[in-house]
Amino acid sequence: MQTLWQTRLMRPTYVAYAGCDIQYRPTPPPADLISRLHLVARTDEGLVVVCRSVEGWRFLPGGTREPDEPVPQLAARELAEEAGASLRSEIHLFGAHEAISRLAAPYRPHLPHPRAYWAYAVAQVALTGSPTNPDDGEQVVAVTALPPQEAVAELAKHDALHADVLAEAIDRGLV
Repeated sequence: MQTLWQTRLMRPTYVAYAGCDIQYRPTPPPADLISRLHLVARTDEGLVVVCRSVEGWRFLPGGTREPDEPVPQLAARELAEEAGASLRSEIHLFGAHEAISRLAAPYRPHLPHPRAYWAYAVAQVALTGSPTNPDDGEQVVAVTALPPQEAVAELAKHDALHADVLAEAIDRGLV
C-alpha cells in the first residue's frame, strides 16, 4: 500500500507556473534532456540541506541548466548559488519528473522542449559559506542542515514536491 507522499509523488500533475504536465520517474533521466536539477545535499553529519528564500519558500538547492552545462557543473554551481555549499562527492541521479510542456517555446532557448526532465540527485556536500545569490536566481536568506525527517517536514511547509522527493530518497536508502 502506498503512503500519502508516494501517492502524491507518483500522480501526474499540471504545474501552472511552468505550463507543463509532470510525472515522476524513479530512474535517472537522459542527461541531454535534463533542464533543471535539485539536490538532496547531505553533510558529513548525515544532515540534509534545506534553503529558504526571501519569500519564505523552502526547497532543495538546485535550478535551471545553463547552455552546454554538464550536469555535475550544474550541481556545483547551484549548490554555491543557493546553499553556499561545495560538492564533496560525485552526484547520484536517482529520479526525475518528466515534464511535457504545453507552451509553444521552451523557458530558455537552449533547454529541451517540449519534453524535458527535472532531475533529482544525492550528493555529499560541505557548507562552506553564504549563498552567492546571483541577481537572476532565488534570493536565499537561510540555509539549514536538518536530520532527514525534519528536512521533509521543513520542505513540506512550502514545497510538497521536494518534501516527497526527499521522502523517496530516504525510503530508498539514499539518505
